[in-house]
Amino acid sequence: MANAMIGQLGGQPILILPEGAMRSTGKDAQRNNIAAARAVADAVRTTLGPKGMDKMLVDSIGDIVITNDGVTILEEMDIEHPAAKMMVEIAKTQNEEVGDGTTTAVIIAGELLKKAEDLLEQEIHPTVITRGFRLAKDETLKILEQIGKPVSIDDTESLKKIAMTSMYGKSAEKASAHLATVVVDAIKMVAEKNNGKIQVDSDNVKREKKHGGSSEDTALVRGIVVDKEVVHPAMPKTVKEAKIALLDVALEVKETETDAEIRITSPDQMQAFIEQEQKMLKDMVEKVVKSGANVLLCQKGIDDVAQHYLAKKGILSCRRVKKSDMEALAKATGGRIISNLDDLSTEDLGYAKVVEERKVAGESMTFVEECKDPKAVTILVRGSTEHVVDEINRSIEDAVGAVASALEEGKIVAGAGSPEAEVSNRLRKFAEKFSGREQLAIKAFADAVEVVPRSLAENGGLDPIDTLVELRAAHEKGNVTYGVDLTNGKISDAFTAGVIEPLKVKTQAIMSAGEAAEMILRIDDVITAGRLEKGPSMPSGMDHEE
Repeated sequence: MANAMIGQLGGQPILILPEGAMRSTGKDAQRNNIAAARAVADAVRTTLGPKGMDKMLVDSIGDIVITNDGVTILEEMDIEHPAAKMMVEIAKTQNEEVGDGTTTAVIIAGELLKKAEDLLEQEIHPTVITRGFRLAKDETLKILEQIGKPVSIDDTESLKKIAMTSMYGKSAEKASAHLATVVVDAIKMVAEKNNGKIQVDSDNVKREKKHGGSSEDTALVRGIVVDKEVVHPAMPKTVKEAKIALLDVALEVKETETDAEIRITSPDQMQAFIEQEQKMLKDMVEKVVKSGANVLLCQKGIDDVAQHYLAKKGILSCRRVKKSDMEALAKATGGRIISNLDDLSTEDLGYAKVVEERKVAGESMTFVEECKDPKAVTILVRGSTEHVVDEINRSIEDAVGAVASALEEGKIVAGAGSPEAEVSNRLRKFAEKFSGREQLAIKAFADAVEVVPRSLAENGGLDPIDTLVELRAAHEKGNVTYGVDLTNGKISDAFTAGVIEPLKVKTQAIMSAGEAAEMILRIDDVITAGRLEKGPSMPSGMDHEE
């Protein structure tokens, strides 16, 4: 192991790196990077599929996260190694782009590196391996495109199956049929058609968590749930046929911007000053009343005096509503957010059939619901304890992402490891077109994608070798949609079993995994500069020979 980069000049060694810098080169660097990346993949592999197990992550102050969600596990783990961090990036990208399939993407990347390591042992150059991997990746994307089937926004059954497939194996599974209906209904409401293509901004499906009750109590609100209470006890707690003013302006008397001093010399002046303030607040409230609003949702503060006047006029008001909630309210009710009271008019008001304060799990929340055509909705997520609610919330987030990406792409594939088995089968035939060493890399890619059905079988307690042999035989006969059926412990048609996934989950996973594996393989030198007095800054696993 070289501790510094050393050059020779006339018998005199030249030190280029500072003392204490660590360096691993060639096979060492590759082996270390591959080992670190594989360790990350192995950490999440047992969570894959309907029989996957959960992880309990405990941080330094004892906070607990119990989850089955690949990206959550990797984000919560304190990962030091640079190659391992690249695996976390794969999961994050998959989560941002699709919202589901994070574990799949990471374990495919880990398996690609494992197969690459075998090829490196056979003295095949990393550049040749990456070229073969790239050819295989491009071919895989074409194969997936061919086996994808179309899906439309009206195909409610298929969309529900996508949501349920996404939730299998998570805490939400027992209520998955109910939750799938909630997710699909929510997405149908917020989906928008643009140039003939469907677009779904999953931010418009807001999730509000409250523990207490069971996951079956999770409900869709055709509107927005604001985690705020009505500001004044004398205000109505329910308003029917609500005309809603959305204000981004404080109903308070402003302090002067610059330092100013007001000298009051008599009680009369003091009285006049207070009355003037009250009059200003009353005028503000009058402007709200004049617009015809009977509900006021304010992003800033509402003065106590203003609250009193609003209560007298019977206007239900909430203050300090989050900016994101205000934007969602505007989309749901059709109102406009006003930042100057003088501009408030009847046209700016939003509409909801009911605005009501309700107690949920002992806390007051304001429900703005039954809007006409809401472009933003809320899923009120319920579960027995905080940890359960968090995990159900993550399951719903994955399901929303899966259904949204299925609609945006317009294509679906069978799940249960069937697309991976089909890709593997066709890639082996594709490899025979090549005569050079790339053929070995393409075959290695074909073997690597089979990690998905293999992991599903392992996690379900089946024999992985027998399962893969049966699966290969089924796909050889042309049964494209055959996958691992874990309820019966055999191979069957995933489509008829209702195990469906969006095409984008698979294509994105292959792209991210392939590119990350190529990048890690091309690294043959890892230099970590660090002074000795700071202590070694070399991440563990890189500073020793394997």
